[in-house]
Amino acid sequence: MKKRQPQLQLNTLAVALAFALPAMSYASDQSDSAGFVEGSSLNILNRNVFWNQTHTDSHTRDWSQALMATFSSGFTQGTIGVGIDAFADLALRIDGNTDRAGSPTFPSDANGHPDHGYAKAGGDIKVRISNTTLKAGDLQPTAPVFATADNYLMPQTATGFQIDSHEIAGLNLEAGHYTSGTGNTTTSRSGDILASYAGIDASSASFAGGKYQFSKEFTASLYGAHLEDVWNQYYVNMNLAHPLADNQSIALDFNLYRTLDDGSAKAGTINTTATSLAAAYTLGAQTFTLAGQKINGDEPFDYVGFGATNAGVGAGRFGNSINLADSVQYSDFNGPGEKSWQVRYDLDMSTLGTPGLSFMARHIRGTGIDGTHTGLNSAYAGFYGANDQENETDAEVKYVVQSGPAKQLSFRLREAWHSGDASTGGHLVQTRLITEYPLNIL
Repeated sequence: MKKRQPQLQLNTLAVALAFALPAMSYASDQSDSAGFVEGSSLNILNRNVFWNQTHTDSHTRDWSQALMATFSSGFTQGTIGVGIDAFADLALRIDGNTDRAGSPTFPSDANGHPDHGYAKAGGDIKVRISNTTLKAGDLQPTAPVFATADNYLMPQTATGFQIDSHEIAGLNLEAGHYTSGTGNTTTSRSGDILASYAGIDASSASFAGGKYQFSKEFTASLYGAHLEDVWNQYYVNMNLAHPLADNQSIALDFNLYRTLDDGSAKAGTINTTATSLAAAYTLGAQTFTLAGQKINGDEPFDYVGFGATNAGVGAGRFGNSINLADSVQYSDFNGPGEKSWQVRYDLDMSTLGTPGLSFMARHIRGTGIDGTHTGLNSAYAGFYGANDQENETDAEVKYVVQSGPAKQLSFRLREAWHSGDASTGGHLVQTRLITEYPLNIL
């Protein structure tokens, strides 16, 4: 098989160097620096998670508490500003038996016994010139082709360096290079960066791209990423939000991913295109959304994860490097050839006399999954059958306290009902009850 050369690494370096050339189109962030101490902040997030999931052949349940402290210094004054960021996270198991272990919120030992607690800490050094910032250390990137997740109890992290720049008004650019990561329930800095579904690790990952706001209503993004010896991945997004009369608006969101195997192709042949389009109509407190998604290719659409290749789904190795409309609470609706559609309803009760209360419900159906053409050399071989299908219904209620000593305390109940062929996850009912209370110390 002919291998594609990893030219994206050179492009990433070129873009990163370009970020350091300020266009001086508007005021410099560094010139407004308050100072290392004066610009510092210290926040503590208290998060409590109850998890209960009944699957086709398993049942996981636990209850846990996390304390996550985040310190961010200001930048020293002068042409070049220097600062640091640091975090310390501690998680404790309140309840959870061995026969119910295996959720993505809490780790278990080699014998399947859930741990009593776990912790991780880290930080980064940051340097700023004008409106361009370089960070090196333990980070939580959010690029659509390389993003850590914070979906459960403790957030994932990635170790490497990243450059962010907004020298030109309306244009945000970023590039990064990473060599390891920690998962939701893993703490080792030598953890893997991997292809989530394939379970194939990579020595490093790089990305570059940006977002440009053409007008108040229209923005577009373009990114490229390189997962060493696994794939090159490209991403395009276009978003239009147009206000109408009488508290009405319409929004369109288009996403496209193109993934091609690269280098030694450790996951085998990959040649997929994933697209989604969502249209949302807002009328006062209500938003109605229709979305469609399509995966073209003989392999599923895969994306970057963090932690350990042998962690499995329960260990939460999947990152947030997927911005497709039908990637929802449980399923990504990303099987080879899969076509899916979604209907969604959102209600913001703030305008109806109950500020802080919101509700969401959605239903997604996916059909036409065909894994019979996946190559025998592929890491995805045997994952899917012919004409597999799935459906999922999600509901969420959230309330945020608006005033008083408990201001910003939030309660969120998330429910998911999934049904489908074994390749899609089978039958599942998932409940998450999440309580968060942020404290601003500095």
